[in-house]
Amino acid sequence: MREAYHSELGVLADQLAAMCSMVAEAMELATRALLDANLTIAEQVISGDEKIDDARSACEEHAYSLLALQAPVATDLRTVLAAIHAAESLERMGDLALHVAKAARRRHPAPVLPDDVRGYFAELGRVTVQLARKAEVIIRTQDVEAARALEDDDDVVDDLHRHLFTVIMDKDWQHGVPSAVDVTLLGRFYERYADHAVSVAKRVVFVVTGRMPGSVSEDDDL
Repeated sequence: MREAYHSELGVLADQLAAMCSMVAEAMELATRALLDANLTIAEQVISGDEKIDDARSACEEHAYSLLALQAPVATDLRTVLAAIHAAESLERMGDLALHVAKAARRRHPAPVLPDDVRGYFAELGRVTVQLARKAEVIIRTQDVEAARALEDDDDVVDDLHRHLFTVIMDKDWQHGVPSAVDVTLLGRFYERYADHAVSVAKRVVFVVTGRMPGSVSEDDDL
């Protein structure tokens, strides 16, 4: 019975890892749509968001059934609870990729981004997709050190996000208020996407160690 239960926990982890792959692809395509003003790719991301929502529902249904099947304790209980929280974060990552794609569609055929900031968003897209891909590996391997290192990549996103403000607030900004608003919102979408990826990684640390990174109890051991 326990062996079968642990097998089901493995299936749950596979479902979460698959969601990571889905949201990574969604942001990769959304960024391409944004940079290239490609309506076809934007529509692909928008229509595909329902699959991410369904994946979250499937993960949660599986997790709740595992809670009902047995009364899990210790690591097993942490695994199920972490999966529920991680599925929520991953769905939000899909929603944020959706917002990027919708911005590309809303401005089509005009490009959303002025040339001044295209390079920043190309890098934001690269790093955030990488975060999601790394989160997938972390879920599959339960690598605590890799999970903790993910915050370094998130710092890169935070730095890029902050720098965007200096660009749009500069006296030489010539693209008007609507464009500045677009850049601000889009930068926020990428920043939040990265935060959710880090949250997923932290859930893995919680499963393995029993403590959330940054908690008082963890800091006491340092």
